[in-house]
Formats: sequence, structure tokens, C-alpha cells
Amino acid sequence: MSTPTADSARASLEALRTEIAKAVVGQDPAVTGLVVALLCRGHVLLEGVPGVAKTLLVRSLSAALDLGTKRVQFTPDLMPSDVTGSLVYDARTAEFSFQPGPVFTNILLADEINRTPPKTQASLLEAMEERQVTVDGTPRPLPEPFLVAATQNPVEYEGTYPLPEAQLDRFLLKLTVPLPARQDEIGILTRHAEGFSPRDLDSAGLRPVAGAADLEAARAAVAKTSVSPDVAAYIVDICRATRESPSLSLGVSPRGATALLSTARAWAWLTGRDYVIPDDVKALALPTLRHRVQLRPEAEMEGVTSDSVISAVLSHLPVPR
Repeated sequence: MSTPTADSARASLEALRTEIAKAVVGQDPAVTGLVVALLCRGHVLLEGVPGVAKTLLVRSLSAALDLGTKRVQFTPDLMPSDVTGSLVYDARTAEFSFQPGPVFTNILLADEINRTPPKTQASLLEAMEERQVTVDGTPRPLPEPFLVAATQNPVEYEGTYPLPEAQLDRFLLKLTVPLPARQDEIGILTRHAEGFSPRDLDSAGLRPVAGAADLEAARAAVAKTSVSPDVAAYIVDICRATRESPSLSLGVSPRGATALLSTARAWAWLTGRDYVIPDDVKALALPTLRHRVQLRPEAEMEGVTSDSVISAVLSHLPVPR
């Protein structure tokens, strides 16, 4: 089998959108965000009210990629070992052997991650950052590529545990999945009336259109996407401005700046360029930064949101030519 070129890899990843659209109506920004995260070796947090196809979106992505995938339903009684795996005693050999958990896959769907207590949420930290799991002092590497796609309900919903800042910062992107527009909702009902079942993606005709080789070629091309000193300075200025905002108690860290650099490069490459322009930075600023800032309580009471603060920063900062 021939090695994919950068152009053929881009075409394969663009085909993902068409393939996922067979099951998910609308939600193009979320689909694009998932592709960007794959290119950047990052993880994605999908937030939205129940019933807006967050789980279906990730399952459709998995079906359209020739990669291994597993799903974990996070519940209040889920234990860390249920995610990472544990040592199991084998009576025949009188020895303990490691039984891998569902985290040992390419795409892990962590469903309703904020419905489990912080201890179990934290079990993913090492996997997300180090791409390994340590059990009984032995580190065990995870497969490559590896993506955590976590869904969560808005924190004001009953029975949710807010994710700690340290874990939120490990997600490359936080994507909001809104309620569909009227025409999209009509399309959803039409598909269901014609026999579509979200539990049976095969019947929708989803097939793998990209794989690990395409991702590898694409990542190599993204790594060659150039960033001018002016654009790099623009990214730094955006992040520094959030630290000075009176509405925020916590601004974007240098890790957030490097994340924005990565996502802007991936977006530039996806759109057919080998260099980053300020519009690429603007396009990815909200999903890359919204979960890396913390509002002051008084600002939150006044209805200020993370998105509105970041949008204000983008509108006031001078854009390099």
C-alpha cells in the first residue's frame, strides 16, 4: 500500500465531513474541531445539553476512521481502574496479570465525563498528557494515534461534577454543540422517518475514509506550516490580554498560547495553505481558549461569559498585516 501524500491525506480528512454528515445533520464546526484535534494530537471536550448528538458525532467519527475505538459511560460509581485497567490474579499461574482498560484504544469516547467524581476524572490525566498508563509502578504506552473525545452536560445540570482546571487544560479544544437550527431539525426528523437509527451506523452507509497513515502524512505536513514572527506575536498578545482582563481571575497560560499556535497551523493546512494568517488564529481562538480562562464571580453574575471576554480581546487587539 502506497504512503499517502499531503494532498491525498487532506482529501481523505475532508471526506470525513461528508461521511459524518450521513449520520449527523449540521454541527460542522464540531466536526472540524475533531479533525483539528486529530492533526494536533490533542483531545476534545464536547459540551451541550442532552440530545444534541454529541455521542453520535464521536461514534460517526470513529466509523469514518479506520481506527480502534471504545466507549466509557461515566457514572458516579465508576472507578479509575474501570478506565485504565487493573492487575488480575490468575489462579492457574498464581501470578497477577494486567488486564487493559478501555483507554487502550485509538479513540476513547468518554461519555458524560462530568457525571463521575474527580478521582475517576483524574484517572485520564496521565493518559491524556503522557499517553501512557501506570499501574503498579509499571508504565504502559497507549496506542498511536490516541484521542480522548469527552462529552459533558452543562455544569448547572443536576448530578454533574465540574472538571478541575488541571484537567480542562489538558483538552486542546472545548467545542460547544448547540441545538440545531429549525431546518436542520426538520432534516433530523426526516431521516428518522425514513428509517435511520443512531444505534446502527452501518445502515446509514458510514464507511472508513481515512486511517492512521493519512493522519501521519497530514501531521507531517502541518508541522511544516510556517508561522511568521508577527502572527506568533499576535497569539502571545491575545493570551496576555486575557491575563489583564478585569472580568477574569485566570487568564490563558503559555500552554494555551502553544495550543492556539498548533490549532491555527492545522486549520491553515486544512484550508490549503502552508502558512498561518491572523484569520486562522481568530477562527480557532474561542474553542482553544474558552476553557483555559476563569471568570470572576461578579462578572459571571453580570452575565459575562468566557466567549464574550475572548471575543472582546480579539475585537480590540490590532491585527498584523
